[in-house]
Amino acid sequence: MNTNLDNDVNQPVVIMSTAPDELIGKRIAHYLVEEGLAACVNLGQESLSMFMWKGSLEGEKEYALTIKTRAGRINHVFQRLSDLHPYEVPEFLVIPVHSGSQQYVDWIIQTTS
Repeated sequence: MNTNLDNDVNQPVVIMSTAPDELIGKRIAHYLVEEGLAACVNLGQESLSMFMWKGSLEGEKEYALTIKTRAGRINHVFQRLSDLHPYEVPEFLVIPVHSGSQQYVDWIIQTTS
């Protein structure tokens, strides 16, 4: 996986993903946090996702997952999420955090080290 985060393993990142239902979302969140791969995972409300899949327009109800971790954990989070996720291609988008509360950033680093 290409992270392009200037080799700073402690840079905080937010990873966006989805789950097909609340139970799977909770399960993914539980494992990521309990295993120290994420400091926090927010599970959003059910929403409708519209997307193209294998040439057809699809619409599915999903739950957004907002995963807070650090750059050094991206590949581990990707692997674990892929192992737990029922989708053939789960959403996995990494957003670098350029600024934030130093206390919160320190907590993310400490929790995921």
